[in-house]
Amino acid sequence: MREVRAVYRKYDEALHWHQWMRYLGEDEYGVWLGAPAGSVSQRGDEPVVTQEQAHVQLFPRDQWFTALFNDEPRSTEIYCDITTPVEFSDEVVTMIDLDLDVIKKRDGRIIIDDEDEFAEHQVKYGYPADVIATAQQTCDWLAGVVATEEPFLTVYKTYLDKMR
Repeated sequence: MREVRAVYRKYDEALHWHQWMRYLGEDEYGVWLGAPAGSVSQRGDEPVVTQEQAHVQLFPRDQWFTALFNDEPRSTEIYCDITTPVEFSDEVVTMIDLDLDVIKKRDGRIIIDDEDEFAEHQVKYGYPADVIATAQQTCDWLAGVVATEEPFLTVYKTYLDKMR
């Protein structure tokens, strides 16, 4: 199975979260990568983090987000990062993390996270007005569809099954 490196950076190009994942396929929603239980990820050059459960990630084409889907029993079912559109190559997917996150907990709660960080980084990194507007619009849209539309309902489960 082909390995692909997923690399998130911050607006100043600083390395953020990154890990090797397995290519699972592509559908109308985008490119799907997965990592089995016991895989590792790392934020910048901090110590590696071992993932207790399998997870899969969706990297949409021409969209301003990525979505991570956790296996049970993790309390966070879906974690969407608001990002710049993903850049694809055969061996790497990369994007800029724009701070805002939309989280769906297993109990159904939807949480918007890191709004304070988004506000701080608008000033610190000088986000252009169109980046700010698109990030906020994407966040608002995701908050409304993450519990009601595909691929957030059942589609991701077929990919998660491959990683179990």
